[in-house]
Amino acid sequence: METLEALSERLHTTEEIQSIVRTMKALSSVNIRQYEHAVTAIADYERAITLGLQVVLHNRRNKAEPLDLTGPDRKTGHRRALIVVGSDRGLCGRFNDRIAEFASERLEAEAKTPDERPPFICVVGVRAAARLEALELPADRLFTLPGSVDGLIDSVQAIVVEIDRWVREEGVGPVALVYNRKTDHALAEATHRELLPISQDYLDRLAAAPWPSNRLPMYRMDEGELFSWLIRQHLTLVLYAALAESLASEHASRLAAMQNAERNIDERRENLLAEYRKKRQETITHELLEVVAGFEAIRKKR
Repeated sequence: METLEALSERLHTTEEIQSIVRTMKALSSVNIRQYEHAVTAIADYERAITLGLQVVLHNRRNKAEPLDLTGPDRKTGHRRALIVVGSDRGLCGRFNDRIAEFASERLEAEAKTPDERPPFICVVGVRAAARLEALELPADRLFTLPGSVDGLIDSVQAIVVEIDRWVREEGVGPVALVYNRKTDHALAEATHRELLPISQDYLDRLAAAPWPSNRLPMYRMDEGELFSWLIRQHLTLVLYAALAESLASEHASRLAAMQNAERNIDERRENLLAEYRKKRQETITHELLEVVAGFEAIRKKR
């Protein structure tokens, strides 16, 4: 049976853990808002890039030229690539298990022939990489996630450069992205998005969309280079939003996990406190009985 000192130590440790959990809850709440704000903050730049693509496509349509793709969006190979966004840190429930299972299911569903080259797998987040490796899907390229919103753009640019290298050197054609996003119905909803090649339907819609003014803007830059640059910026925006949404989802999952942990800790603390009080009362009663017994023994001797 535990001593009063041992129970006191366990109660103190539980209170320390409770303090840590509360701190993590506060940090997760702040980070959720930051990453959600990061997604909305790029809306104006996204519109500018969309309008730039629209200008180029309108000019090509007016000249009766095909909307052929240039730059990293051109399908130069048949090997598939999948970018999986997970987390670097734990304590977020089944966040990484869910996205690893979803990625495995996508790869299995898209497999064509047994002799097809294995897909090129890029993982963002060491925890997700470990889950994929357990599913016998080791990462060909691993990126770590930024620790704050300020590091998002550097991570995204590194991935865009890597995609360009895959297309040129690895014979990669289609590139897809899977990540978790926070929705009204779920804290971490697995989402799939095709990055390359750029959807022809999307380009056709831009080419057919009316221009908001009477005249199209003019540009002097080579049309192919301009279109390639705009496509790279489009990819950057898609990846930026995906990483920000994934990180918001990760912190929302961690917040939920910490709330559950806090409830369990509260229950555990109450149980320990009740046990401590009971043990303390038993100790006091035992000491009082010993005092009374000693007093009676001395009185009888006298």
